[in-house]
Amino acid sequence: MIRSVVNRILIVTALFMSSLGFAMAQEHTPEGQETHQEKKEKFNVGDMIMHHIRDGRGWEFAHGVTLPLPVILYSKDRGLEVFSSSRLAHDAVYNNYQSDDHGHLHRVDEAGKPVEGVHVYDFSITKNVASLLLSAIILITIFLAVAKGYTTNKGKAPKGIQAFLEPIVLFVRDEIAKPNLGPGYEKYLPYLLTLFFFILTNNLLGLLPGAANLTGNIAVTLVLAIITFLIVNLNGKNTYWSHLIRPTGVPILLLPIMIPVEIVGLFMKPFSLMIRLFANITAGHIIILSLISLIFIANNLGGTATGWGISLIVAPFTIFMNLIELLVAFLQAFIFTLLTSMYIGGAIEEHGDADHGMGYDGPAAH
Repeated sequence: MIRSVVNRILIVTALFMSSLGFAMAQEHTPEGQETHQEKKEKFNVGDMIMHHIRDGRGWEFAHGVTLPLPVILYSKDRGLEVFSSSRLAHDAVYNNYQSDDHGHLHRVDEAGKPVEGVHVYDFSITKNVASLLLSAIILITIFLAVAKGYTTNKGKAPKGIQAFLEPIVLFVRDEIAKPNLGPGYEKYLPYLLTLFFFILTNNLLGLLPGAANLTGNIAVTLVLAIITFLIVNLNGKNTYWSHLIRPTGVPILLLPIMIPVEIVGLFMKPFSLMIRLFANITAGHIIILSLISLIFIANNLGGTATGWGISLIVAPFTIFMNLIELLVAFLQAFIFTLLTSMYIGGAIEEHGDADHGMGYDGPAAH
């Protein structure tokens, strides 16, 4: 517990230092001839927050420390083109390509104007894509080690990473899958475990300074929600579909109202999954970055001494919010997985099996 707290403090300190460097760079130009008023106007809270939470073509670990990522483009007239994202830094034009304020690439002419009628397919490795690949490598590496541990330690007490992850796997199986899916839980358990550990891993990675905000990207949560939506509806039993057409216990006169409500509810379930994960993760990051921004706002308004004085107040709140975000990282992974299992369980239950615990033998069952 003490080590965890120390690690969190070190992480927040690193974030302070990277943000401090960003603010100092905002306040000074190479010529050093700006007025004090111009310096104050340089720091923009909204731009700083959006810069940290949105996707990018380079992975910026700290101000001035950026890892260029590959830009991969395809167009009918030029075919496949691959080059470094550093070529497009600072609104530069490279090979007649330029990035706009939203990160989209456009073909431009010699005057810098967009070329009409040219469609470019963008398959670039962005910061979020790189983070996605990194989390996949981490998960594959960890669970290959766990699988090897089960083979080599068969019949023995688990060791190492296997001993650490086995209680979490059993928790997902016994407290999420079995109660909500019933006897057929084995078919869906691999997906639930993948979902839980994927969200948890990326939530935790997103708390590191300079990390990508992957689970705070609505496109990522949308894909996860669509996968759940397909699994639920492709495995739905007759009772599940008949309930949409003729809800149980609803008078005939109310069917014209209830049937549209049921159909809307069909799509609201994945929509709620998408929005809940996206909003909670993004909101946490925005709150932490807003607290840190108070230091530099105070520095602009009252000078360096005021900024350092405010930092003594802001730092404890920021550390507290980081600890809350650590809890949210686990909680959101649990909630997304739990709701997914409930939606699947409601779709696959047979008529009369309202109790999803049917066939559940308790935590000790294997």
